[in-house]
Amino acid sequence: MAPRVLVSDKLSPTVVQIFKDRGIEVDYLPDLGRCKEKLSEVIDQYDGLAIRSATKVSEKIIDAAIRLKIIGRAGIGVDNIDILAASRRGIIVMNTPFGNSITTAEHAIALIFALSRQIPEANFSTKSGKWEKNRFMGVEITGKTLGIIGCGNIGSIVALRAIGLKMYVVAFDPFLSKTRAEELGVQKVELDELLARSDFITLHTPLTNRTRSIIDAATIAKMKDGVRIINCARGELIVEKDLVRALKSGKIAGAGIDVFEEEPPVSSNPLFHLEMVICTPHLGAATSEAQENVAIQVAEQMSDYLINGAVSNSINMPSIALKEAPRLKPFIKLAEVLGAFAGQLTEEDIQSIEILFDGNTAAMNTRALISAILAGLVRTQMTDVNMVSAPIMIKERGIIVSEIKRDKSSVFDGYIRLTLHTSQRIRSVAGTCFSDGKPRFIQIKDIHLDAEVGRHMLYITNSDTPGIIGIIGSVCGKHGVNIANFALGRNMPGGDAIAILYLDERIPAKVLSELLQVPGIRQARPLEFDMERIA
Repeated sequence: MAPRVLVSDKLSPTVVQIFKDRGIEVDYLPDLGRCKEKLSEVIDQYDGLAIRSATKVSEKIIDAAIRLKIIGRAGIGVDNIDILAASRRGIIVMNTPFGNSITTAEHAIALIFALSRQIPEANFSTKSGKWEKNRFMGVEITGKTLGIIGCGNIGSIVALRAIGLKMYVVAFDPFLSKTRAEELGVQKVELDELLARSDFITLHTPLTNRTRSIIDAATIAKMKDGVRIINCARGELIVEKDLVRALKSGKIAGAGIDVFEEEPPVSSNPLFHLEMVICTPHLGAATSEAQENVAIQVAEQMSDYLINGAVSNSINMPSIALKEAPRLKPFIKLAEVLGAFAGQLTEEDIQSIEILFDGNTAAMNTRALISAILAGLVRTQMTDVNMVSAPIMIKERGIIVSEIKRDKSSVFDGYIRLTLHTSQRIRSVAGTCFSDGKPRFIQIKDIHLDAEVGRHMLYITNSDTPGIIGIIGSVCGKHGVNIANFALGRNMPGGDAIAILYLDERIPAKVLSELLQVPGIRQARPLEFDMERIA
């Protein structure tokens, strides 16, 4: 029986033809995705679901999708899909990360122009029969400073366009290397400096726990008076009530908003009633060229999987050949864990990455393993990333990745060691998989240990002095934090020591604070590993 795909959002007609040309049955029902009830009633008839942003693929819909094998998102954002629920059901989630980059970047530039010359208001006034030349006094963008928060694929395009317009460009992005910044012609700065210097600020960072509400009352207070803000990324990056307050006070001279905290926004949204604000209905990717690009890409990717089993741009599944999957999959999981470990502990700029494959790991598909490491590393900053897009993101930021292979050199049949060279330090972590296929840490900062990996962990560095182990256990016990596993290591008696605790739940902030007051404890950092997603 031929696979059957449902297109439940408005995509280019090209997508239908591609499916038909590949021998796939397709139903094009572009308004169905807006009705959860109707979608739930019919989703059990399909092997694939092609969507944009209007269709919300909830756990309820996934539960009803008994035949569904793949969800294809035409675009980059997958926050309208319950990825965990899809993963649990074995449904692959794919996106098209780079199909609308130019379009989104151009929309941001258009909003910069519109804000600087008050074009929407001037248009409305003139068409109303007025001639208010003195009212609409604009500002030149030539010679002004543009601050870009998030200088990845889209941010880089904005930077190049802005430089062509003779603007000075500063960028804040933890993954942007000095070399890549120089290639683009931008100055890499910390966030506070960007806020203080910029005449215009544009956001091009994904929504993560670190970037959510990155523009709020506190960051606005650090901005130059009269700054103008553009957001074509995600609405939740800005606290709207704080933005409204700053616009009314004159601290912020104007804003171009394409995305909102709630979409579609309610008609009473205060931003709609401010003259100095330009609002557009999430048009960043809305050009015929971009829609054609993402439609073609998602249809081809879904067809390749449904017909040939090939996986590309998957959010929740590594790209692994079928014949090597049983042997490689545990080490893919290990690789992502190593990347996630380093990513959660590293806050300064990453300059280069070195990956050592020792013993039997050197004979594996190291390209897939490197991609998994980079996905784990980048995912701590960018949630919409996978084994295909992570290496591209690392390359775009000018970070050098080197690979070393060598024969067995230790008691382990094979292991992987990840070393990050940052602007301030060298951080390394090594791990292996035992016969049970579970990842384990075996070395951190040249200190040997044996630590099982779990969802909730606590990483402690301390001086090797008597009593600290007991104090750690006592503090955790006092607050009801149960320790499933406790691993220790040191470089020498009385030297530096490391403790890694595998916990039953996320450690509360008050416990971390109390541990950091213990003499001899230098660092206590919580770590989270989404073991279901990594698997």
